[in-house]
Amino acid sequence: MHDVQKLTAEKLLRIKAIKLQPSNPFTWASGWKSPIYCDNRKLMSYPAIRNFIKVEFARLILEKYPQVDAIAGVATGAIAPGVLVADLLGLPFVYIRATPKDHGLENLIEGDLKPKQKVVVIEDLVSTGGSSLKAVEAIRRDGSDVLGMVAVFTYGFPLALQSMQDARVELTTLCDYDAILDEAVATDYIDESELKTLQDWRKNPDQWGQTPKKGKR
Repeated sequence: MHDVQKLTAEKLLRIKAIKLQPSNPFTWASGWKSPIYCDNRKLMSYPAIRNFIKVEFARLILEKYPQVDAIAGVATGAIAPGVLVADLLGLPFVYIRATPKDHGLENLIEGDLKPKQKVVVIEDLVSTGGSSLKAVEAIRRDGSDVLGMVAVFTYGFPLALQSMQDARVELTTLCDYDAILDEAVATDYIDESELKTLQDWRKNPDQWGQTPKKGKR
């Protein structure tokens, strides 16, 4: 798996699906300041890379979950890779919305998921784990069993890892934050001084980059 992580990291950095900017941080939708930004939707624009992701996902699923009955993608980023993997494995595919549709049948799960089916959930990115676990909960409420979750990339936040453990969800990724940093250093994408900044960010991402408030005199 180490070789797969290195290869995945190289591809994510090369096409700028992951960008590292320690000196010019991004602002996430949550308001967090971050020296890293991930947009794995870019993977689908590169046929060779999306094929690599598809094959490695399929290999991982067959090795860990040979009893799988269906593939579920978390909307919207994991719909495309989920379809590719389900097609390669010859399995049914469904996707899980973030919120129920506000008209018609008001579906949260789109597709035909049968009760008691064994499901592998696919994610493009796991950050805090909140949206990923909501998808797991939806599948379980529908009467199916979640065997595990596979994702392209995770930041590896302790909160997310603990949440997955508490929810009894096994998460396996093709690449993680440490693999990205290792590859970035090896290819001179970043230097040693920037590496420390990136390592410090993950320790306390919700507070990183904020200007300390001045106390009252």
